[in-house]
Amino acid sequence: MQELPVVPKIPQDTIVSSDTPLKKPNWLRVKLPIGESYKHVRGLVDTHKLHTICESGNCPNMGECWGEGTATFMILGNICTRSCGFCAVATGRPLAVDFDEPQRVAEAIHLMKVKHAVVTSVDRDELKDGGSIIWYNTINAVKALNPDTTLETLIPDFRGFKDQIQRIIDAAPEVVSHNMETVERITRQVRIQAKYRRSLEVLETLKKGGMRTKTGIMLGLGETKEEVVQTMKDLVEAGTDVITLGQYLQPTKKHLPVQRFVHPDEFAELREIGYTIGFDYVESGPLVRSSYHSEKHVIPGYGKNKWLMEKAVHA
Repeated sequence: MQELPVVPKIPQDTIVSSDTPLKKPNWLRVKLPIGESYKHVRGLVDTHKLHTICESGNCPNMGECWGEGTATFMILGNICTRSCGFCAVATGRPLAVDFDEPQRVAEAIHLMKVKHAVVTSVDRDELKDGGSIIWYNTINAVKALNPDTTLETLIPDFRGFKDQIQRIIDAAPEVVSHNMETVERITRQVRIQAKYRRSLEVLETLKKGGMRTKTGIMLGLGETKEEVVQTMKDLVEAGTDVITLGQYLQPTKKHLPVQRFVHPDEFAELREIGYTIGFDYVESGPLVRSSYHSEKHVIPGYGKNKWLMEKAVHA
């Protein structure tokens, strides 16, 4: 394994806000959602009263993914108990838990006939179980009705409670993801009610429970490249298998501003570093989001082997 330089200590400054938004570069342009497949998915989501993070999170890849007949479903409502500075999902008092939701999600995935599905959720800190029982029921319902469908679950931190995390492990989806979102120094500004070390512990607990683990980081919030590399090292040490790296895009003027648009070459460099330090799959690019190409993240060795083949060709 190639030895990387020691990461210098970074001053503990905060994110600087700006009244003048940065102009988006050409590499961040996306196609508008069109096509019959997109309309079909749109209809299913509306008919079954489902919440998708594609819409709530203003994902730039919604047109591409929905056009291919896939979507990321958001359970436990569309109102979050946390108020992260980057997230477009509404914050407030959530509605009561809908115990029919697991079956509706399973049925929608069945109707869409997808080979791989992603399920995520808002944070429900007001619930004694953190929403973990609905999570457990949803995973089981999806697997029962869709035995040939692989499943990724993008979970909250459950405030670090081991019994709630264990419910996810017991349900045994193919991939369990929990996003770090950013580097340690600015976690308090970006993820107000979250903790960097707690998220690492969640991923480590999942890995020790036998799960294939995954996380995501946004770039352009004021972090340095050295800090990103240190975060990647921390994640490898916690046993994380898959990492996604993408550009942060400000959802509204009320959210944190973009400090920098990261060039595709830097994303390519971080991909190289990620594989070098031990990740099994690195998805890195300006428009990459947690669920992007997630059907490939299920396969152990797929990303690493592809990277090794690329290196052999260019050797």
